[in-house]
Amino acid sequence: MKRFLILILLGASLCANAQSTRFKLGKWTEIQTAILQELNRSYVDSLPVDRIERRGIDAMLAELDPYTVFIPEEENENLQMMIHKSYGGIGAVIYKPDPQGNVIINEPYANSPAAKNGLVCGDEIMAIDGVTVVGLNSQQCSEKMRGEPGTQVVFKVKKLRTGEVTDITVTRERIKLDDIEYAGMLENGVGYISQTGFTDGVGDEFRRHVSELKKQGMKTLVLDLRGNGGGLMNEAVEIVSAFVPKGSVVVSAQGREQGSSYTLRTTKDPIDTKLPVIVLVDSGSASASEIVAGALQDLDRATIMGERTFGKGLVQSIRSLPYGGELKVTTAKYYTPSGRCVQAIDYAQRREDGSVAHIPDSLTHEFKTAHGRIVRDGGGITPDVELKFREYSRLTYSLVTYGIIEQYALRFVRSHEWIPPVEEFHLDQNDYEDFVEFAKGEKFDYRSSAKTYFDRAKEELKRDGLDEVMKEQLDALDAFINMDKEDFLYLKSSEIIPFIEEEIAVRYYFQQAGVQIRIRYDDALRQALSAERIKQY
Repeated sequence: MKRFLILILLGASLCANAQSTRFKLGKWTEIQTAILQELNRSYVDSLPVDRIERRGIDAMLAELDPYTVFIPEEENENLQMMIHKSYGGIGAVIYKPDPQGNVIINEPYANSPAAKNGLVCGDEIMAIDGVTVVGLNSQQCSEKMRGEPGTQVVFKVKKLRTGEVTDITVTRERIKLDDIEYAGMLENGVGYISQTGFTDGVGDEFRRHVSELKKQGMKTLVLDLRGNGGGLMNEAVEIVSAFVPKGSVVVSAQGREQGSSYTLRTTKDPIDTKLPVIVLVDSGSASASEIVAGALQDLDRATIMGERTFGKGLVQSIRSLPYGGELKVTTAKYYTPSGRCVQAIDYAQRREDGSVAHIPDSLTHEFKTAHGRIVRDGGGITPDVELKFREYSRLTYSLVTYGIIEQYALRFVRSHEWIPPVEEFHLDQNDYEDFVEFAKGEKFDYRSSAKTYFDRAKEELKRDGLDEVMKEQLDALDAFINMDKEDFLYLKSSEIIPFIEEEIAVRYYFQQAGVQIRIRYDDALRQALSAERIKQY
């Protein structure tokens, strides 16, 4: 009887809360509508309804989590690109530094319509469907190149090698950017798969690559999920299914709405339940990447190496809205097989790159893996083995951010008809000297981190009226840390050259060549593959 009474009181409480929420929703909807109607009637200037409503919606959703967002009809193509990594077009990255200049083909994708029709890096597009590109920006040109698969677009092209101007008709296709950017064998029977996303079909593609690598003699697999921001949860389950028994729990979700709480298990037979697996992660590994890493860790089926992951344990669903809009709304939180929620405890407690800040153990909870190892929640997946990642100077970041290396790659392609196979390609001393001469003439912020902090300190001293008092000491220190641009470029050559080689290699041998260059210089990968670590785990 007592239990029955408690249930009645609980039900009444829930009903009252629901009614209170409905009342508040109706109240504020009515108030907002009344404000807009009054503004429309009496505001002194014409009312920018679209702009203020969009800002109001964005501000409202900003009070929730960072992933619940409104997507208007005109941005739906971006949503489809995010979900499916596909679009209708010619399959090429373009570059248009000057609105009054031509469009430059920066990088055609392998087997794309652009590549099939002979467009190469450095070719210049002068007109699209008879309309000059002069005066258009990159976005406008890109929109003209895209379209429904099967339709045609005509380019007036100035060819890089011959200077010939010719018309090229290209039939658009559905361009699908590969989530698996590289799969191949390294030394000593190690297979390596680099995966950048979790869109439709990547699980089946992954399983095919694993099977093929096993045929090539793979004894250990490295799955590289560094920088992988995630995607579809069911594709994460497919990938885990390659290594665990059929029916294994991979992830569960818990939400408020009916149907938003569920558990996902593997539904396919595994490829290999004994193959040693290493999963590489970093602070950019998020969402579905964390499902894969967390599930394989909880099931004691892989060794997770790297640094703690991003900490995004929220499930998003797409809801249709009037007038073609969409709402990407967080409907649940997901949990690994041991019961850990990967979501960071506090959205605000993030580092500059957005990843999880330090969470004291006192705020976390212990969970156990299948073999009884202790793992903790609090945000992200903590690796079994921490790896030391290479840190780059501010100069190198600036060269990438300002596009200096990318521009030099185009310059290199114009003067080199070919390069050796990627395994043999190395930037020689003469080429690097050429790069330094090029970079010296470009405008970019080449200051060191120390110099930027020093410049800020000088500004603060000036505000306090101390800059003149300390002028002699400041000038001496400034002269000491203010390195010449050319000297700085030569000093940091060892960390700059790999970026140049990668940019050049993809112009001749497509994206897979870039991954091969990265593998060549990947210190963290070498740490992960050390015999001691493999033997230990």
